[in-house]
Amino acid sequence: MTVPEYQTFMLPLLQLASDNEEHSLSEAYDVMAQQFGISEQERNELLPSGRQSRFDNRVGWARTYLKKARLIDSTTRGKFRITQRGLDVLKTKPIRIDRELLAQFPEFREFQSKQDNQHAEDNGAIATETPEETLESGYQNLRHALAQELLERVKSNTPKFFENLVVDLLVAMGYGGSRKDAGQAVGQSHDGGIDGIIKEDKLGLDAVYIQAKRWEGTVGRQVIQAFAGSLAGQKARKGVMITTGQFSQEAKSYVDRLDMRIVLIDGEQLAQLMIDHGIGVAEVASYVVKKADLDYFGEE
Repeated sequence: MTVPEYQTFMLPLLQLASDNEEHSLSEAYDVMAQQFGISEQERNELLPSGRQSRFDNRVGWARTYLKKARLIDSTTRGKFRITQRGLDVLKTKPIRIDRELLAQFPEFREFQSKQDNQHAEDNGAIATETPEETLESGYQNLRHALAQELLERVKSNTPKFFENLVVDLLVAMGYGGSRKDAGQAVGQSHDGGIDGIIKEDKLGLDAVYIQAKRWEGTVGRQVIQAFAGSLAGQKARKGVMITTGQFSQEAKSYVDRLDMRIVLIDGEQLAQLMIDHGIGVAEVASYVVKKADLDYFGEE
């Protein structure tokens, strides 16, 4: 199963607190995971940012919305207790607690108004996604569109441009020593299917053999097999094949069975690496997402 959307956790969280005792968020995580049959793997699934698990994020926001509606109150750091309003809501025996139900309370309507003014509602996404998920899905959409644009521009450029791009990217990733060294190494070999040899690190402790080809279609096993043969002829153990196309599943399976190490970088991954390492892109805007520092507000 997948982790339920955050509104699903609201009623169970309020029911957890119905004993009028103080409860911790960590306890809430454990109870919700057990109640909904969330596996350890699902609990550890991260948001695209890699900074928080999707499960923790959704349970945390369920608690936040209950708090904004004044159905629960924060007590000490990371702990909460049900309010009289929360007990009154449970007396009505609701089947589900969601944003629509919480909208009956003026405190939540004020909070919701501020939130909705900051985000254009898109097919109900705001109702089912947490704010972090909405932000990250928007970012991923922008990133995907940018990657497609970069790839098209690379394909429409010259072979020499592609060669320089590979050099710039490898240097940005920490390979090849200086830009001058990498530029001399890549594009100079052309020996048996090898387009270049580059230092694995700045000290030159090992070498990586490269084949970089602009390719519109799918790169099959035969091309990879020829590259592997070229590496074997050089007694090389490490190679990278970079293409603007895609690799067939047969080619990927073949690489997995080799004794030598060959890394395959297709067009999509190439574009993503360009974005990650600032090659061919310019920063338009930067946003820093912050949260409350609970240690600052903690009690002795």
